[in-house]
Order: sequence, then C-alpha cells, then structure tokens
Amino acid sequence: MELGVGTGRIAIPIARAGVRVIGVDSSAGMLEVCRAEAERAGVAALLDLRLGDLREPPVAERVDLVVCPFRALLHLHTDADRLAALRAACGLLEPGGRLAFDVFEPSPEDVEDTHARWIEREPGIFERADWDLNARMLTLSVRGPEGATTMVLAWLSPPEWRDLLERAGFEVDALYGWFDARPYTGGEDAVWIARRA
Repeated sequence: MELGVGTGRIAIPIARAGVRVIGVDSSAGMLEVCRAEAERAGVAALLDLRLGDLREPPVAERVDLVVCPFRALLHLHTDADRLAALRAACGLLEPGGRLAFDVFEPSPEDVEDTHARWIEREPGIFERADWDLNARMLTLSVRGPEGATTMVLAWLSPPEWRDLLERAGFEVDALYGWFDARPYTGGEDAVWIARRA
C-alpha cells in the first residue's frame, strides 16, 4: 500500500513489476492523474486507488508493506496527527509487516542557501523556500508554466521520529541517509524502515 500515492510516480512502476498496489491520497485531482497514467501504462487493473486521509486510510485489508514516499508525512503539522498516521499504518500491516518512509531535517547551510530565494530547480520550474526555524515549518512555493502552488511542511529530528514510531507500535529496523541505503550520519535526509512489533 502507498499512502500519499499522488500521481503514481512510485505505484505505477511497482504495478509494472506485477505487484498489486492500494494507493491512498487526499487529493481527488492527484488520483485522477494517477488513474490516467496507470491506464497509459497498462497497469490500471493492478492499482486500487482510494480517496482518503493518511490518518484514517479507507482500507480494511492487511498488507505486508506500507510506503509513504516523497516526504508525505511532513504535511502533518502536529505530533497528534503524525502519531495518528503512524498508528493507522501500523494497523494496516500484517504482523512483522514493514513501513518505509522518508523525511528531512534541514541543515543550516540549506536554510542559508535557499531562504526566501526563487531557484530554478528544473527548466522553467522555480521553487522558493521560506524557513521558520522556531516553528520548524517550511513554506515551499513552486511555480512553472502550468501554474503555481504552495505547501507547508513541518519537520522533526530523527530522535523525535523514532519516539513516534515506537509509540505507534513499530520497531525500527533501519535508518538510512538516502535511498541507496547509505548509513545515516546526521545529514538532512532520513529514510526509515520500521516493522510492526
């Protein structure tokens, strides 16, 4: 299952490998794009897309793996909401099933280099980061040829994520510094693998 399935950037390649995916997202528009992309890729029959919230996913089935990529958990701004989402993910897993997700905690250098500046991340795609270090909130604005949007992300430190995972019923299997499984050494990015206890 993928929580925060969005447009299917992860779910569609998984389905191409022959794996059935339940995808949950709170955006009906994202799910429409995902359905269309799955049709084009010929994998629509392997994707079960559902409109819902990370804190209360509309899923009765139990699965072996829940993924929540692209820092989707950072859209939750309180520990109560984060804990609700993690407990929901734990409840969806078979005993011993795993949760994988990624988050970040910005470095002082990243904040200094990007704060309140428009930066072209891809040709024609500009991004502006407005950091509130006291609140630990990032207001991220993105604009491009097809429009503009703004989102607010809230970060935690790795010890705080570990505490929430344990309170939600998980045991941490691994904490990596990137998707290539390099050891976490205190950098910005954190990739968590946790097992239902």
